[in-house]
Amino acid sequence: MVLVTGAGQGLGREIGLAFATEGAHVAFHHRTSAQGAADAADEARALGVRAMTVAADVRSDAEVAAMVDAVEAELGPVAVLVNNAAAGTRQPFLESTPEDWAPQVDVIVTGTIRVTQAVTRRMAARGGGAVVSLMGDSGRVGESGLTVLAATRASTMALTKSLARELARHGIRANCVSIALVRTDNLAAHAGGEDEERMRRILAQYPLRRLGRPEDVTPMVLLLASPLSGWITGQVISVNGGYAMV
Repeated sequence: MVLVTGAGQGLGREIGLAFATEGAHVAFHHRTSAQGAADAADEARALGVRAMTVAADVRSDAEVAAMVDAVEAELGPVAVLVNNAAAGTRQPFLESTPEDWAPQVDVIVTGTIRVTQAVTRRMAARGGGAVVSLMGDSGRVGESGLTVLAATRASTMALTKSLARELARHGIRANCVSIALVRTDNLAAHAGGEDEERMRRILAQYPLRRLGRPEDVTPMVLLLASPLSGWITGQVISVNGGYAMV
């Protein structure tokens, strides 16, 4: 059974559906995208698996605990956690304020830690599981206009490596998929606009001369969650069209 956070829209939604296509039962978490999560769950059920939606603010201990209880009560033990929930703002760092930083830190840093702890405690008690976390390449190589987001994304990388070292004794693997720009409903917000000149400059940074598509990313997430990657843990694997090669 798979729990995907931030799965009411965009890449998270597609990741949940990719697991359903492979026969996994899926819980689509959302905070505000209720209709998108409901539609995704309907699509998953049409594939012959069990699916549900679950609303929770990952900034709340109580809501996260209730989410995990509800998911395991309806679909069974969480074997795979996909951390995808995020909040980001593109703006010049010198013009940003603590009020701008707070949602990014609270969702991506402490929110991810909160959800991961709630799920891995149960995984450890059962003897194993897999955690796959999504991050942006800005957290590996930096990016102008995304300074705070990059800082929070870098925390996902450190969390993954530390989890891999500490939780291996419990049979839990942790890996991270680092992505560049992927065409989803939120592309304009992530790219800072979609005008022709801006997109031309963006595409020039990609050796493959195109942005990613959800189907470029989902196979790696599926692999890292599966027994086929049973000897892979603590890794940050980039799926980015060559945007960064370090």
